[in-house]
Amino acid sequence: MMPLLANAPLAPTQRAIGAFVAGLPVLIADEENAGTLVLPVEGLTAERLAALAACGDAPIDLFVSGTRAAALGTDGIATGVVRLPPAIDCEEVVALASAADRDAAVAPGGRVAAAAIELAKLARLLPAALAIRGRVVARPAPADAVPHVTASEVLAFRAGLAGSLRRVSSARVPLADAGDSQFNVFRDALGQFWTAVVIGALDRSRPVPVRLHSACLTGDAFGSQRCDCGDQLRMAIAMIAACGGGVLLYLDQEGCGIGLANKMRAYALQDRGLDTIDANTVLGFDRDERRYDIAARMLRLLDIEDVALLTNNPTKMAGLREAGVSIAERIALVAPVNNSNRDYLRAKQQRAGHLIDSTGDEVSDA
Repeated sequence: MMPLLANAPLAPTQRAIGAFVAGLPVLIADEENAGTLVLPVEGLTAERLAALAACGDAPIDLFVSGTRAAALGTDGIATGVVRLPPAIDCEEVVALASAADRDAAVAPGGRVAAAAIELAKLARLLPAALAIRGRVVARPAPADAVPHVTASEVLAFRAGLAGSLRRVSSARVPLADAGDSQFNVFRDALGQFWTAVVIGALDRSRPVPVRLHSACLTGDAFGSQRCDCGDQLRMAIAMIAACGGGVLLYLDQEGCGIGLANKMRAYALQDRGLDTIDANTVLGFDRDERRYDIAARMLRLLDIEDVALLTNNPTKMAGLREAGVSIAERIALVAPVNNSNRDYLRAKQQRAGHLIDSTGDEVSDA
């Protein structure tokens, strides 16, 4: 493929993601049907719901993820379909997609449902979509301005993002806790920015100290007490500097990959008694939506092959190794515990397997 068209296979899904972000419909085709018109649940209005109903001669379905199906009472399916009654209003649709106190009959979904959920996740929306089939079975004319994409294109999109990553700018940025550093900014085909902060001088003859830090606006910038992210960020910078040099990868993975708006929704559920893991799954997300192939690609572009990883998260280690990075050792990164983040840290320790045993009774109820 000529260089000018290197990212062409990603283009249909990029357009579909843009439509979802704008609250517009997308036509998804697959071998199981000629076309399904889907609309994101987030941003739904009564007018959009009525307009969607007018597009077909079949009832509207609600596509949900497997974790949301479980929250609605049906376990063991990858994606689900809820048949909606004709008189349903948009508030109840949103509640079926995200509220903690709803039950519904859920049938297994297929590849189109999986693609619609993936589009919503890629757009950082609630992972739910409305769908109508009926007579909406053909590619719309260009004048209709409805993006057309296949389920296969959507489901393969994420795997192509790492290969689309390019370094777009670099500059020296002195840091309070580390002195000289260089910020290297990368951009992927989705337009997301990923930053590699090179601290001090890299010695590639030994494992390079590396921290993978998922962006956390509330903790990193505002000092939120609900998590330990800001403390871990500053500790990691100081530890890497003390080692003589290394890299902090600042990754666009707010809220374990669900995005800032969904993180706030999860916080609201936590305020009602759910822990951090159950809040994510009630909303329809996996426990952890992060992937590490982009982080691995960043390290390769920096000519780093062997790392000493600052982390307490075994899943992060496994994901990075699966992406081809050699991890010579793990360096613990234990941040202070406070009354606001104690339950959060306990859930990470007891339910997500984070290696923070060294905090001992600090994470207990004592």
